[in-house]
Amino acid sequence: MSFEQVFSRILKFMRIKPCGNYRLMVGTDSQVHAKCTVFITGVVIQNTGKGAWACIRKVTVPRKMLHLHERISLETSLTEEIVSMFTERKKNDMIEIVLPYLYQGATFSIEGHIDIGSGQRNKTREFVQEMVTRLETMGVEPKIKPNAFVASNYANRYTKKAGG
Repeated sequence: MSFEQVFSRILKFMRIKPCGNYRLMVGTDSQVHAKCTVFITGVVIQNTGKGAWACIRKVTVPRKMLHLHERISLETSLTEEIVSMFTERKKNDMIEIVLPYLYQGATFSIEGHIDIGSGQRNKTREFVQEMVTRLETMGVEPKIKPNAFVASNYANRYTKKAGG
């Protein structure tokens, strides 16, 4: 699907129930395979408690990327790339769907999910501030583990079977 088709599906999903609580979430995970590294970016529009629509984008780097910082940085870059496609005009198109229903409790937010954690035993904790800041500068609400489920669960599921 092209990005325009993805965006069209998101709008269609939101118009079904415009008074919903919508979260647009984008997150990327990676997996090192024998001859390549696979990156999967998940794009999810969720109407909290009422369902979701989702799709993935696959990018393959034809080498084993063994340096953790390089992989985490590219994961964040791929998330940023998709988020940047949601231009002000596109964000306004989504907001206009829920706007008439704000007083009935409708909401809309955009989140960037990063497959990193700040726990003491987490190898990625030293990169948290850098990656969180990158997403914040784009005007996106960053989420890390355990709240980064689009990256750590949804996209992760596809990295495992996408190898080689």
